[in-house]
Order: sequence, then C-alpha cells, then structure tokens
Amino acid sequence: MRVGIVILPEDRWWAAEPKWRAAEEYGFDHAWTYDHLGWRSLVDGPWFSALPTLTAAAMVTSRIRLGTFVASPNFRHPVPFTRELITLDDLSDGRFVLGVGSGGGGYDVEVFGQPGLSAGQRADRFAEFVEALDGLLRTDGFDYSGEHYTARGARNLPGPVQRPRPPFLIAANGPRGMRLATRFGDGWVTNGNPADSQDEWWRSVRELKERFEAGLAEAGRDPAGVHRYLSLDSAPVFSLSSVDAFAEAAGRAGELGFTDVVAHWPRSEPPYCGHESVLEQVADELLPTLRER
Repeated sequence: MRVGIVILPEDRWWAAEPKWRAAEEYGFDHAWTYDHLGWRSLVDGPWFSALPTLTAAAMVTSRIRLGTFVASPNFRHPVPFTRELITLDDLSDGRFVLGVGSGGGGYDVEVFGQPGLSAGQRADRFAEFVEALDGLLRTDGFDYSGEHYTARGARNLPGPVQRPRPPFLIAANGPRGMRLATRFGDGWVTNGNPADSQDEWWRSVRELKERFEAGLAEAGRDPAGVHRYLSLDSAPVFSLSSVDAFAEAAGRAGELGFTDVVAHWPRSEPPYCGHESVLEQVADELLPTLRER
C-alpha cells in the first residue's frame, strides 16, 4: 500500500517548505495540496494557490510524487490549465499527478457572483473538463467543442514529460463521475459519504468501492491498472489522531482493496486537528510495514 499526505496551502513558504521536505524524508509516496480559491471554514484565513505551491515543492524534493487534491472546473479553463500542468510536470521531472473533481459550491463559486450549476450541469462540465484535458495533454494542435469549453488548434509543445500525459486521479462518488474515472482515470479517489459513525462511514466506502469495481468490469478495464485511493480524513475520526487510529484506518482500507490512502498533515486546530509527533511516529513505525504488504 502507498501512503500520501495533504499539506494545506495556508502557510507562507518559510513555514511550508519544511513540511514538503519532511513529507519526502518521512517516506510518503505522494504529497498533495488543495486546489481552491478559499476553502470552507478556512476561507477567512491565509490561502495560497495550488500550482505555484506544487512548483515550489518540486524544487525542494526529488522523489515524492506531487499532485492536486483536487483541481476542479470551478475556476479553470482546460487550455491555459494545460500549459500550467505541462510546466509543472517538467519542473517536477515527471512526478506530477493531476487529481480532478467536479467542483461543488462554496467560496470557489460564490466569489464570482454568478448562480451555481445544478448537479447535472456540474457533471456535464466535469466530463468536458476531463475529456478536453486528456486531449490537450496528449495532442498538439488539439480541437475541442463542447457546451462549456472550446479549443481551436491548441498547442501543447513540448508536451508533458510523462507520456502520453501525467496520470489522472479522478474523484467521484456518483455514477457519472465513476464512469468518467473508469474511462480516463489512472486512479480513482473517494472520500466516502458523510456519516455520524466510523462504521457507517466504512460501510459507505465499501459500497462505493464495490460500485467502482463493477464499473471497471463493465468498461472492460483491468482493475490492476487503476489505482484506488481513499481519503481517510473524511471519516468522523481524524486518521492521524493517534498511531492506532491510522493503523486501523490503513488496515481497513487495505482489506477493502485500496492501493493508496491519503491523510492530512496535522493542524493545531480543526479541521485535521492533531500533533505532528503522531505523524512522525506513523512515518517511523508504520510506513515501512505498509509498503511491504
């Protein structure tokens, strides 16, 4: 099993840089940051842009994979976004992973002062977003025509370092998103469904994972070729609240067939309130054993 860590883009670089360096030194397989203009309860506090943050992280690391967790169409157009992704893939020497999701509501929508889209409209836009990015990253001089996005002869030279393109990690819980993940995803990520108890949350995770596996079979894709990621900290209990909590969560994820789990760097206050000493213990005691499974 591979283990990743999310570092929220809320610290000035002098404070954030040691975390990104430590993520690699601790032995995490991948490190991520949120791609929002502002996020939930933290919208009134400091917040930095995802891609410059990942670029800086690429400059101070050499092994760990880096990614968005997750980018959305709420404030991005595939054509300029493609240029940014190709640049980041180059600067990281092919270590970039593009996590994408459909985009919800909240500040990322409200800040533009325009009506939000319905769930169906967001699903339509998400499908176009992923289709367009796939084509733009693979093909120089790419044309695309949809209801939400258009591209005419879009250039992408020199193209990504990773061929034919960086891997896509597609976040999806609904049927349309899962079909998109089975078609385009090199990986699929779920955060389960909202729940009041751990058992209820794990039941939702099991059901979603089984649904995704059925979708893979229907699409004729080899399950071994698609990584399955679980965002552990959508559960009622923060995974890094203790070493035992993380061990239990990672173990249950492994039993369900997830190839990767993702936790969040502990913060001094909610969300993800915890102690960095637990993170250090997990890295020292558990990461080597998880990798051997």
